Amino acid sequence: MDARDGTYLSKSMQYELSEDAGRNASDNPTFGDIVNARFGRRDMLRGGLGVAAMTALAIPAMSLLTSKAAKAAVGGFGFEEIEAGVDETHHVAAGHTAQVLIRWGDPVVAGAPAFDPENQTAAAQEMQFGYNSDYVGYVPLPRGSETADHGLLVVNHEYVNSELMFPGLANAEGEYDLADLTPEQIAIEMAAHGLSVVEVRKEGDGWAVVPDSRYGRRITALSTMMTVSGPAAGHDRLKTSADPEGRNVIGTFNNCAGGTTPWGTILTAEENFHGYFAGTLPEGHRETENYARYGAPDGSYAWSREHARFDVGQEPNEPNRYGWMVEVDPYDPNSVPVKRTALGRFKHEGAESIMNGDGRVVVYMGDDERFDYLYKYVSDGRVDLENPASNGALLDEGTLFVARFDEDGTMEWMPLVHGQGPLTAENGFEAQADVAIETRRAADLLGATKMDRPEDVEPNPTNGRVYLMLTNNTRREAGQENAVNPRPDNAYGHIVEIVTPDGDHAATSATWEILVKCGDPDNPDHGAAWHSDISANGWFGSPDNCAIDPQGRLWISTDGNDFEYSGRTDGLWAMETEGERRGFSKLFFRVPVGAEMCGPKFTPDGKALFLAVQHPADGGSEWPGFGRPSTYADPSTRWPDFDPDMPVRPSVVVVTRDDGGAIG
Repeated sequence: MDARDGTYLSKSMQYELSEDAGRNASDNPTFGDIVNARFGRRDMLRGGLGVAAMTALAIPAMSLLTSKAAKAAVGGFGFEEIEAGVDETHHVAAGHTAQVLIRWGDPVVAGAPAFDPENQTAAAQEMQFGYNSDYVGYVPLPRGSETADHGLLVVNHEYVNSELMFPGLANAEGEYDLADLTPEQIAIEMAAHGLSVVEVRKEGDGWAVVPDSRYGRRITALSTMMTVSGPAAGHDRLKTSADPEGRNVIGTFNNCAGGTTPWGTILTAEENFHGYFAGTLPEGHRETENYARYGAPDGSYAWSREHARFDVGQEPNEPNRYGWMVEVDPYDPNSVPVKRTALGRFKHEGAESIMNGDGRVVVYMGDDERFDYLYKYVSDGRVDLENPASNGALLDEGTLFVARFDEDGTMEWMPLVHGQGPLTAENGFEAQADVAIETRRAADLLGATKMDRPEDVEPNPTNGRVYLMLTNNTRREAGQENAVNPRPDNAYGHIVEIVTPDGDHAATSATWEILVKCGDPDNPDHGAAWHSDISANGWFGSPDNCAIDPQGRLWISTDGNDFEYSGRTDGLWAMETEGERRGFSKLFFRVPVGAEMCGPKFTPDGKALFLAVQHPADGGSEWPGFGRPSTYADPSTRWPDFDPDMPVRPSVVVVTRDDGGAIG
């Protein structure tokens, strides 16, 4: 139920609204404003302006190809694309096999009970695979190797669809009230959030989870203790009655995407944390403005009923303890996860990193909300691959930057450092801890460029470029139209390519380019721009996560490529980024009805691809041809088991090529 107008919405649609909570009201220029002042260099693409506009461009597209950052040519794709559409199951390109590897409720920790959907308990769920997988990380075994057939998967569990989890909770319309959740169901929800670590191994033509692995681990919102490091650790604004030192936090939740560090740890992103808090702050409390900027408290979950820490009236500092990047060491099941506050607090989508040429680690991050910002973090110290345990400190000592995009195709990375520019006590920033806690407001004051929901940001080690997924922005108003993105109601999103100078990711300047504008190129109302050879199946909307395969090729997954404008499900598309085929994409994998495509992650040899199928069956009645709400008893699909005694189950899939070669 959406609390704003009383209308029932599917959980994924609630999150679409949730991501507009606390949206940026600063006067900073939007990305649309910037592009409006600078003609698009990609308008030769299908759906673009044409030759007349091309003559006005400040930086020719081909100039990017002459950069020293273009280290190597990136190859094309050989698979035959599949047909876009919607039905109850998944589909993958011919010559490939998609195997369901692990499902919600499958054992993770040694001794976990078998999944019993009619008799769920929190104790069992804390040992079983969680719900709604998002980020998938793969690290080889042993540590430091390039093993491609044996490793650890680290999988985020972002949120839950209670109406599809619990028998008898929702009515025939798929509706339920938060008050109907029992204390045990609330505990199960909390246990189904977080992360799972599972050992996987290639066996014959397929893959399998290694049972009772010593690496098996669940990290949950219910019971996992975490430490806080960096500038905000121990600060008064993080102290609570349960943690008067401000250094220990129970759990993590709404973990969206993430990243893998050069030393083999996982960074997991806390995104829409605001929805888990309820209550009212005491009048005049100093966090009132801070929380409003993040949309908290939202009250989308009932957790505050059982846990006082989620009631801001009782624990007013608790929301400051979420919205961080959390580092997890998957190789040590007894390690304590660390919230790295130097990387800033916002609605993190992910945190993909790269080891710069000088040995420093650079982490790229998007704040997934309309009109919010693109960030990167540059460590002070250098990575020591011979001593992995020492590298975590690199994420505590460094500089966080926010991006400003300029009209001439250049961009600047502006440091978010206490005492510099407006980040002073006069503006409420007493120390770097305040900059970390209120990263959004600090970026507002610096004049960062407001973006269209920055999600995944992926550096490509092959060509030195960085790919930024801008999912959509339906709040862009009329009057912000522009030649490169002439859509005041941008439901489709676009992809930006950033070129670092001489491949230096630590540099404070770069250039940028629009790679594609998403949407249907045959519908003039979409204003899309692709390569002219794209097929009816090759276009998509709402780019979300992405991956670079070992050949340096770009793969894009979507979230919101839905019935409203496409009549097709989300999926995974392969996109050409080089030469004459630049801007061409084709569909490789599609998810069942109602699902979102997450992941994707390749093994080091590119011969296996892990994909997360999130919230299958969500909002089934909204899809043409299904016509009924989804509930536990009557979902729009029972993927992946298609067993009448089993509910629909979010799962991770592994794709391999039938001849044993590289994917794609």
